[in-house]
Amino acid sequence: MSARIVFTNARLIDPESGYDTHGGLLVADGQIADFGPAFASAQLESCDQIDCGGKALAPGLIDMRVFTGEPGSEHRETLQSASDAAAAGGVTTIVVMPKTQPVIDEPSLVDFLKRRAAATACVRVMPTAALTRHLAGETMTEIGLLREAGALAFTDADTTIANTRVLRRALAYAANFDVLVIGHAEDPDLSFGAAVTEGEFATRLGLPAAPAMAETMIVERDIRLVELTGVRYHFGQISTRASLEAVANAKSRGLPITCGVSAHHLALNELDIGAYQTFRKVKPPLRSEADRAAMVEGVAQGIIDVVVSSHDPQAADTKRLPFGQAAFGGVGLETLLPAVLALYHDGQMSLPRALHTVTSAPAKLLGLGGGRLARGAPADLVLLDPDRPWVVDSHQLRSRARNTPFDGRRLQGLAEMTFVNGNKVFDRRRAD
Repeated sequence: MSARIVFTNARLIDPESGYDTHGGLLVADGQIADFGPAFASAQLESCDQIDCGGKALAPGLIDMRVFTGEPGSEHRETLQSASDAAAAGGVTTIVVMPKTQPVIDEPSLVDFLKRRAAATACVRVMPTAALTRHLAGETMTEIGLLREAGALAFTDADTTIANTRVLRRALAYAANFDVLVIGHAEDPDLSFGAAVTEGEFATRLGLPAAPAMAETMIVERDIRLVELTGVRYHFGQISTRASLEAVANAKSRGLPITCGVSAHHLALNELDIGAYQTFRKVKPPLRSEADRAAMVEGVAQGIIDVVVSSHDPQAADTKRLPFGQAAFGGVGLETLLPAVLALYHDGQMSLPRALHTVTSAPAKLLGLGGGRLARGAPADLVLLDPDRPWVVDSHQLRSRARNTPFDGRRLQGLAEMTFVNGNKVFDRRRAD
């Protein structure tokens, strides 16, 4: 168990309540014992003291969409390397997708992930389980048994369940257990073989493309199925204005629907592909500038609930190929924080509101105790400098893979120190 720690001279940020004031915070037995503008001297005795130097102290980030290679493709990413990257990015909880080899569709595999994470990871690792066997979209998994084994949510990761009858049955079954289902919105037939978003730019590049409407068609279909089954449903990522409008309409009707957006869809558009930069080949593909601006607007208005890294490490030999042949995906655990802070720096929202999308909002969706500054809450904390500028260098990342869509980009904001359960898991001063 962690020692007693007192953080002094901190800008305390609680995204859940909007609390933003200068003061200190006390950690004891892995929990937040107290916090506020001042502490009595008695509270400082027998404690490790950390002078925050006026920097922001906030709950650790919770990333709802992380792919790893373990088990089966450890050359891409292990739970240990992913957790090291997460800690460096101020992320204290990662929710890992079941797209591994083998697919996480059995209770024993959920148990394996939990035990493996406990042995090797320095941050909290929360497993999700497949909604259908082998992610094939044909037979639903044993949702009840998987939930008992510790599956936090159910998803077919970046695969759309094309068979509407199968999906309806799975959603109805999931509703009986009141579990969260995370869906992927992309019509598999319209998008088959596509590498980018259909439009003038794709034509100029001569790349196979799919219309942005391929996403919205599935969003609207799944909304109707939620209306039919009553399941708690979360779109893992949306990326178009039409999808945003469909989700906004569903929410206005009181349907239990939430959604997320990736950090790269907030910061990049289709033109950033430039001269066939495969590190920016992601799923869903980068969209038009109008759609990117709509995503920022959706976060600012609260229609989009969470921001995710969509961390998807790929080996060099699958990325350094002609664009049409390269694998989808980009690493993002270490760039999630500055991507969210850009919303604050651009004047779109306050610092607590920006951090809400990666702390208290995902914690509430997943039923976790973290994501907030509150007495008795887990001491999962990040000390961050929201103003520190830096340039992303893929060779300096802690992920085992290097395929960041932000390579060479100037960002603002870094995690200085990260704590999980009151234990320090990252210190940039020592790392540098």
